[in-house]
Amino acid sequence: MRIALLYGGRSGEHEVSLASAASVVRNADQKHKLVLIGITKDGVWKLQPDSVREDALLGSGPLALRTDCPDVLVAPGAGLRAVSAHGASTVHADVVFPVLHGTFGEDGTVQGLLECAGLPYVGASVTGSALGMDKDLAKELWRHAGLPVLPSVTLRPADRQRLSEILEKCRQNLGWPVFVKPCRTGSSVGASAVRDSSAFAAAVEDAFRYDSKVLIEPLVQAREIECSVIGNDKPRAFEPGEVAPTHDFYDYDAKYIDPDGAALIIPADIPEDARNRVRDLAVRAYIALGLEGLSRVDFFVDKASGEVYINEVNTLPGFTSISMYPKMCEAGGLVYKDLIEELVRLAIERHSLRQALRFTRS
Repeated sequence: MRIALLYGGRSGEHEVSLASAASVVRNADQKHKLVLIGITKDGVWKLQPDSVREDALLGSGPLALRTDCPDVLVAPGAGLRAVSAHGASTVHADVVFPVLHGTFGEDGTVQGLLECAGLPYVGASVTGSALGMDKDLAKELWRHAGLPVLPSVTLRPADRQRLSEILEKCRQNLGWPVFVKPCRTGSSVGASAVRDSSAFAAAVEDAFRYDSKVLIEPLVQAREIECSVIGNDKPRAFEPGEVAPTHDFYDYDAKYIDPDGAALIIPADIPEDARNRVRDLAVRAYIALGLEGLSRVDFFVDKASGEVYINEVNTLPGFTSISMYPKMCEAGGLVYKDLIEELVRLAIERHSLRQALRFTRS
């Protein structure tokens, strides 16, 4: 099978994607032909030479992304095309595996391009990807489904002119302190824990640097629990794991820069009834957003009350060799190589079902 691996991208998680993609290359069954397509920070798709894959297999670092190679264009109804000074040619791919994180990767934009090209792809659909990326809309759907989430206040650009009023609203509706974050980014980019009201305006402005919609929530004293989910119409959840950050919270530095930024505990050291509740809620949260393929569902477990709250969902989670998603799957008996096979199978299964649909009356 020819698997086109998309990696890199325009988001602030570009480097994380390079590391994730390298792990996929090293763990994919060698019976497949991997076609590497690197996306630059400017958003240009580049068809990588085979030497990039070969170097990754021999090394241990992130996947290289060369720019001195043909551009790749998405051709609606006709798949992928490589374009260079020597002309254009078809990039043959049986399935696309987007190893992309954050904006322009897991927010439905790439998924829409692949739908137009008529290509099967790993992960959630356009709708599921967009909903999973938007923490405000995801929370609304979970509330509608009767699932437990923390209260929140959503800000839009016009609200920046009345931050004193917003601050008071947050004190009344959420309590204090609070957590401020962009609605549609990943890896805690632009997120801040706010304990002093004098820092509130700066935290909001920082979040608005990364998105036009900002979410404010209570800053709860909680354990951070994560759960891997896989599947299309019959999703299943694995034993949850726990992230124990040494930082103020599980921020970007703790995730990717500081090697001692957090301890990853699998399975999570919480009571059995709490683990079972997390697994049940993870599947219900997944279904409520119409997700497919895979997702990592993140939770808060209140340290004082033991209450479980759904925090957010990541539809294309980190795929490095030490990332929580593949590690939780492996702890449940699905090793990395077999995980890749299962995700590809689910992508093709969904595509086949969609291809059988009729889009006209004739």
